[in-house]
Amino acid sequence: MSDAVRSFTDAAAGLAVSGAETVDRSAPASTRAALVAEDVPRKLMAKDPTLWGPEAEDEAKIRLGWVDTYRRSRELLPQLAELKAELGDLDHVVLAGMGGSSLAPEVIARTLGRSLTVLDTTDPGQVRAALGDRLERTVVVVSSKSGSTVETDSHRRAYWQAFLDAGLTEAEAGRHFVIVTDPGSPLENTAAEMGAFVVLADPDVGGRYSALTAFGLVPTALVGVEVADLLDEAEELAQALAGEKDNPGLALGAALGTAATTNRDKVALVSDGTGIEGLGDWAEQLIAESTGKDGLGILPVVVEAPDAPGAHGPDVLTVSYGGAKPPATVPGDGPGPDVAVNGPLGAQFLAWEYATAVAGRVLGIDPFNQPNVTESKENTNRILSAGLPDETPAFTQGAVEGYTPTGTPGDDLTGALRRLLDELPDGGYLAVMAYLDRFADAPVAELRQLLAAAGGRPVTFGWGPRFLHSTGQYHKGGPQLGSFLQITGAVSDDLPVPGKPYSFGELQAAQAAGDREALAGRGRPLLRLHLTDRAAGVAQLLDAARSLRAEG
Repeated sequence: MSDAVRSFTDAAAGLAVSGAETVDRSAPASTRAALVAEDVPRKLMAKDPTLWGPEAEDEAKIRLGWVDTYRRSRELLPQLAELKAELGDLDHVVLAGMGGSSLAPEVIARTLGRSLTVLDTTDPGQVRAALGDRLERTVVVVSSKSGSTVETDSHRRAYWQAFLDAGLTEAEAGRHFVIVTDPGSPLENTAAEMGAFVVLADPDVGGRYSALTAFGLVPTALVGVEVADLLDEAEELAQALAGEKDNPGLALGAALGTAATTNRDKVALVSDGTGIEGLGDWAEQLIAESTGKDGLGILPVVVEAPDAPGAHGPDVLTVSYGGAKPPATVPGDGPGPDVAVNGPLGAQFLAWEYATAVAGRVLGIDPFNQPNVTESKENTNRILSAGLPDETPAFTQGAVEGYTPTGTPGDDLTGALRRLLDELPDGGYLAVMAYLDRFADAPVAELRQLLAAAGGRPVTFGWGPRFLHSTGQYHKGGPQLGSFLQITGAVSDDLPVPGKPYSFGELQAAQAAGDREALAGRGRPLLRLHLTDRAAGVAQLLDAARSLRAEG
């Protein structure tokens, strides 16, 4: 860790943010001083909806519950204890949810060493594998704030049918479901029809800020996490967040805002190896979906290690996170992070939410809306009704078919990847979007490092459709500097969505096609690679990416 990171630390409640003051000093004028002069810390903790301007005020009025949701969430604790006791014989917990409904519980379970199956995909192979795993001992937590999330509804239908096929009555099947949703959502009514358990969430908290609401707490309580500890950690930190000094949330938010407004609008998120697992994936959604709009935004880049390609760069702010107190030395031989965030998980959640809201204030955007998220959803629904577009590959090489918006023939796999990297502008980034099985096809994620090394620019990696509820907003609403690599795969054993006229494979293909339309309509460079044989195609992709690195 650099001396600059060690020198300046804001700490409270066991959470330390180091190095933020150095970032603040890099600007012509102090962002933090301006925020303090405008009384932002106190106003934010008082839930002042005017902090992000008049156009954002109506949205902010109904989205600031996260500031103190740790208090209201305590009301859930007796219900959660009763629920866990009632379902004690169902020891395999499956969480069916997307984005804010799944990412925080996954972090909590991984960090605290509990087993939780997260189902946030439409890939038929991945869904089928989940359905075949300990079904008789499974409780399915169906989480959707709106109650109308297509992926989550499809999972609910698939599990309901699987329980009936296994010989359960409808009454017996209902006991295997816990529904988490907002009061009055369509899913609340569906839960009553199913005879499922229902836990209502805090309606004044948006999905990506919902880590400490029922969405984060219900599935993790069921796998044995002492969720009251998370609330205690957040409450202890909250006492410091209205202050001018020793305010880790203010330090982090000012650093993110300063960097974004001084040509460092990418933030590399990296674990320092001291006990918090997967926080980068959760923070990625929080930051990208909150700030990526109106042509502005902070692009989060989750990197594998402190010295991984893309962890540093002239337009990158490197932020490490971990659980050690005080901040640990970040491993790796390369340069250290610009900012280090260390402390307990409950405090981490609240600090990052606070910091993101502060960064939104600095950028001059509404951090609580997501104006471009519905575009790909609408495209998907239309394609499901009308059918997939007729496309002809520009090239076929082994198990890989290549498609470009113009259908330019005569290319090959390596050349197509090289062209995509060469088209990256100054300040640009490449997004790899894999509509595959994130377990069976996991090796394809290595593409992020290989392409970042070959291109010398930030590269993100997202599993589809998971990323549509995360960085998908940034892709469409943020700075139009992205190039896009979409990877799809052949489905050898499809799975119907019960009660719907389409299968999981058809839904997955429609989601990929809908997102392609949204990106191509913006004139962004886009390459789709379709794997006619997934294992062979992934191997080809990795070989091609390694050859690019060798060229470099």
